[in-house]
Amino acid sequence: MPLKAVILIGGPQKGTRFRPLSFEVPKPLFPVAGVPMVQHHIEACAKVPGMKEILLMGFYQPNEALSRFLVSAQQEFKVPIRYLQEYAALGTGGGIYHFRDQILSGGAEAFFVLNADVCSEFPLQEMLEFRQQHGDMHSFVILGTTANRTQALNYGCIVANASTQEVQHYVEKPSTFVSEIINCGIYLFTPAIFQHIGEVFQRNQQELALEENSNGWQRAEVIRLEQDVFTALAGSGKLYVYKTDGFWSQIKSAGSAIYASRLYLNQYSKSHPERLAQNKPGGPVIRGNVYIHPTASIDSTAVLGPNVSIGEGVTVGAGVRVRESIVLHGASLHDHTCVLNTIVGWDSTIGRWARVEGTPSDPNPNDPYAKIDSETLFRDGRLTPSITILGCSVTIPAEVVILNSIVLPHKELSRSYKNQIILALPAPSCHSSPGYLCTICCLQLPGRSWPISKTWEL
Repeated sequence: MPLKAVILIGGPQKGTRFRPLSFEVPKPLFPVAGVPMVQHHIEACAKVPGMKEILLMGFYQPNEALSRFLVSAQQEFKVPIRYLQEYAALGTGGGIYHFRDQILSGGAEAFFVLNADVCSEFPLQEMLEFRQQHGDMHSFVILGTTANRTQALNYGCIVANASTQEVQHYVEKPSTFVSEIINCGIYLFTPAIFQHIGEVFQRNQQELALEENSNGWQRAEVIRLEQDVFTALAGSGKLYVYKTDGFWSQIKSAGSAIYASRLYLNQYSKSHPERLAQNKPGGPVIRGNVYIHPTASIDSTAVLGPNVSIGEGVTVGAGVRVRESIVLHGASLHDHTCVLNTIVGWDSTIGRWARVEGTPSDPNPNDPYAKIDSETLFRDGRLTPSITILGCSVTIPAEVVILNSIVLPHKELSRSYKNQIILALPAPSCHSSPGYLCTICCLQLPGRSWPISKTWEL
């Protein structure tokens, strides 16, 4: 059966919680477990028999990094891969409706839609088999998983028939408990889905025509699969849920990227054992699952792991300890540094005997259905303790401690910091206005008066 896959990668206005890391590279290309985030999706799609083409869809401007990645991925996975640029953010349904001719070209009988900001085992073949066993060939399938009752409120909730798994009710982020089965953001559609999306488009057009002085013609194309389509399809006998017991998590923030890296590294023991570093004579000490790029230079006295990813051209000196961290390409960790729960940005340097540490934001290990919480940058007017993030080309001097802090790119620090966003620039006078958006770092900050200083003491 001819198949296609569409991966929704969003755009620069999305993924603001991923800053400052998304300043340097589009979020879908951020390395998770040693490879770009979206490569995990592409690899899963390419394994499905009958996959004819993979389409990346979003509103990023075409750039050299994205083009280079597409060429490399095509060569590696032997399947055509193209990028379709939306003229504006059209929502999860508007984009695929706008490019429906591209999706249907070649006679695809079904296609997957995957959100780029999730990590999963991607049971795509199982979803196909499930559709053949339930419903008819024109039915649609949502991938679902189980969350605890409290966290389920943060996701799309699915009420399904216990025997047939037909979706009877769907609510996106309900205010009260609806169901423990949540939407994973991975779907299997047939071309018939465009009829249902088209009905939403026509309804949007009619509503806009009734509005006085409306100049929002393009707003009719902004369609959300979850709120606009699934809620209407629920109970119609055309929408089903396939519940997976495999791992799944969102990747909304930098902290969740470290957790996603752990999930993928665990999977590598079965899917890609060649990507995992091993203890060898004369090599560094490896504890747990660790990825090391072949071009990295690691001293034999370093101790790495568990859950560590070392990027291209990284230098790790003598006596260095790295745990639960991602070290991006070109970074240098000098002798006896300690890096815990941290993302070290591209070409950053950490001096001798320095300690860079964050606070993990993992799900509750005692709850098998717990998911990673959506982090808020601030709580009660203070910076929420989370992982430490060093932007690109950050220099940390010797013998200092950086704890639970975010350091923006191209900063050269001179002392220790704790629980701070470090700009190394005076805070502009506009920062006294309530509920402002910082134009320097684009991080949402609570309304309060700020002293003019080299850092924001939070």
